[in-house]
Amino acid sequence: MVALPSLRGLQAFEAAARRGSFAAAAEELSISAAAVSQLIRTVEEQMGRKLFHRVNRRAVLTEAGVEMLPRLSMAFREIGSVARDVGGDAFRPRLVVSVPPSMAMGWLSERLAGFVAGHGAADISLRGDDDPVPFDHELIDIRLSYGPHYREHPTEEIVKDAVYPVCAPTLAGATGSDGLAGLPLIHTDWGPTGASFPSWRNWFEAAGSEPGRAAQRGLSANSSRAALDLALSGLGVALAQGIYCAQALEDGRLVRAAAQPLELRQPYCLTIPERSARRDVVAAFRKWLIGECVRAVNSPALGTQSSENSFRKLR
Repeated sequence: MVALPSLRGLQAFEAAARRGSFAAAAEELSISAAAVSQLIRTVEEQMGRKLFHRVNRRAVLTEAGVEMLPRLSMAFREIGSVARDVGGDAFRPRLVVSVPPSMAMGWLSERLAGFVAGHGAADISLRGDDDPVPFDHELIDIRLSYGPHYREHPTEEIVKDAVYPVCAPTLAGATGSDGLAGLPLIHTDWGPTGASFPSWRNWFEAAGSEPGRAAQRGLSANSSRAALDLALSGLGVALAQGIYCAQALEDGRLVRAAAQPLELRQPYCLTIPERSARRDVVAAFRKWLIGECVRAVNSPALGTQSSENSFRKLR
């Protein structure tokens, strides 16, 4: 039987050559860059061939490495295919998704069944995190955030949202900005380390109305989800993001207490680290999640023109 080089070493070489660096291969394989280098040296010694030229801290493929890469990549894809066919659920793809806590508590968890139904089973870890998130320590594959927080990773703006005065139907007696001043108001404050959430004073000023003292009174919540739940309970009028309140408006659990929306200052953004970008399950989840966000902010119940509130086109 022909002696084979270290399979782990071949995997390290294939990842480093495909990704273009030892560091990127280390992220993909969840080991250190030094371990990747050592594994590749072991394979080079076993094969008696140099696979990389190491020049000025850069690793460049030799002719032997160039020749090996496509054949090894094909072999590992075939191994993965066999494992999935034979092992079934034991080899389901794993996906770590990080979103703001308000999105994890209800909005996204209620929709995940749609992704699984359309794309197959996957081991999904859903995390509700405040920014900043530890991408590498927690091996996060995809992060949805309010605002572009992660310039060190590939980040794309996907939708621009607004806040809408919403309340339970039992409180829907007032329809204009003046009438709202007599209703209990629910305030959202993301705290000293969070982004600035539009206040009721901001809303009254944008609507061309005097806010008065009522704009500072009432219930207060430190999360968008909590403020929305208070409105659903009939305790007041909340300024709710369209992405969160659209479904409740569509099914009649909430109504628009006034027509005037107020655009949020920043867009929602998706961040996918390079180590995850080429994974099929990540690409599928990205496309699905963008679609869900776009549909929510373009809901007819919000009464907004789609070109104004969303700008991301699916690819």
